[in-house]
Amino acid sequence: MKSKLSLRAQQLEGSATIQLTMKAKELRKQGIDVLIFGQGEPDFPTPAHINEAAYKAIKEGHTKYTPTAGIMELRQAICEKLRVDNGLHYQPDQVVVSGGAKHSLINIFFALLNLGDEVIIPVPAWLSYWEQVKLAGGVPVLVPTKGENEFKLTSEQLEAVITPKSKCVVINSPSNPTGSIYTREELQKLAEVCVKHDLVVISDEIYEKLIYDGEKHVSIGSLGQDIFERTITVNGFSKAYAMTGWRMGYAAAPKEIAKAMEDLQSHMTSNPTAFVQVASIDALTGSQEPIRDMVEEYDRRRIRMVQMLREIPGLECPMPKGAFYAFPSIQGLIGKQAMGETIGNDDDLSRLLLEHANILVVPGSSFEVKNYIRLSYATDINTIEKGMIQFRDFVVNHVS
Repeated sequence: MKSKLSLRAQQLEGSATIQLTMKAKELRKQGIDVLIFGQGEPDFPTPAHINEAAYKAIKEGHTKYTPTAGIMELRQAICEKLRVDNGLHYQPDQVVVSGGAKHSLINIFFALLNLGDEVIIPVPAWLSYWEQVKLAGGVPVLVPTKGENEFKLTSEQLEAVITPKSKCVVINSPSNPTGSIYTREELQKLAEVCVKHDLVVISDEIYEKLIYDGEKHVSIGSLGQDIFERTITVNGFSKAYAMTGWRMGYAAAPKEIAKAMEDLQSHMTSNPTAFVQVASIDALTGSQEPIRDMVEEYDRRRIRMVQMLREIPGLECPMPKGAFYAFPSIQGLIGKQAMGETIGNDDDLSRLLLEHANILVVPGSSFEVKNYIRLSYATDINTIEKGMIQFRDFVVNHVS
C-alpha cells in the first residue's frame, strides 16, 4: 500500500535517547542489570508539598476546563517568579502555560515561523529543537560550537550565519547536553547581534536552578529593553521540581506572540491540566528547600562521575557547571579495536557499552556532535560508581 503519511511526518527523526532507554529497559526485563545514564529525568520524588497541593486541588474540584493560557493565579505566580529570580517584568497576559516546556516550544515555532524561515541553533543541542522547527515549516540552521569554548555560541558565529531568512536563535543555558552556562558578558554580545538583526531569541531556561560552583544564571531578556522585546523565555517544572510526568511548562513573550500561542493551543490541546496548574502555584510559592537538597546531591554525583570518567583511558571530561549531564570526549578511543570491531564513532562505542558492559549512554551524534557521549548523573551514587567501574573495565580489558 502506498504510504499515507504526510511529508511532515516522514521527515521527523525519533529521539535516540528515548529509543536507547527503551532498549535498555527491554534488556532489564530479560534479567540483565543495565545501568541507565540516558534520559534527563530527576530520580528524586516530586516534593511532598506539591503532591499534597495536587490531592487537595482534585478534592476541591479543580478538574474542569480552565482558560487556555492557564489560570490567572498561576500566571501571576510565574510573573512574580520571573521578576524576582530573573529580573524579567512580564504581565499575566504575556504568559502561556502549556503541557511542558516542550509544548511551549512547539507553540512558539508554530506561532512564529513561515515556510522557509531559518532558526539558528548552536549544537550540540537537544534534538527536539530542530525537529520542531521542521514540523513548523522552518529551516534549522545548526551552528557547530567548540569544546574549548564550552560549546557556547559566540557573537561572531551568530553574525556569520545570519541571512535575510533568519528569524530566531535558540539559547539554552544551562545547556543540555553539555551543562555549559552562558555568562552575562557572552549573552550581552549575543543580544547586541540579535537586536541589530531583529532576531527573536528563544531562551530555554529549564535547567536554571541546577547550577554549581557559585555560577550565576542570567536571563538574556533581562539585559535591556531592546532584547527583552525580542525574547521569549521558556521554562517549566520538570527538572527543578522533579515533575517530569506532570507535564507543566510555560513561555513568557511579547503580547502579540503570547496571544498567537494561546490561540494555537486552544485548537491543539486547550488548557493544561487543571489540578496540576494549582499544584504548580505551590511549587513556585512554597518551600524551595527540596530544590536546594537536590542540587546539593547532584553536585556530589557530578564531581564523582567526572572524577571517575577522567580515570578511563581515552576519555577527556570537562566539569559541567549546570544541569545534570557529563559530556566527555571519546576521541582517544576512536580507531581502536573492541570486541572484534573498530570503534569508528560515538554510536559504535555507545552500542558496545550497552551490549558488552551493560551501560546505557547517549551518543553525541544525537546532539549533532561527533565523538562525545552524554551521561546523566540524575541517578544514585552507587549506580554511578558501579557504572563508571564497568565502563573503565570495558575500556581497559577490551579496547586496544
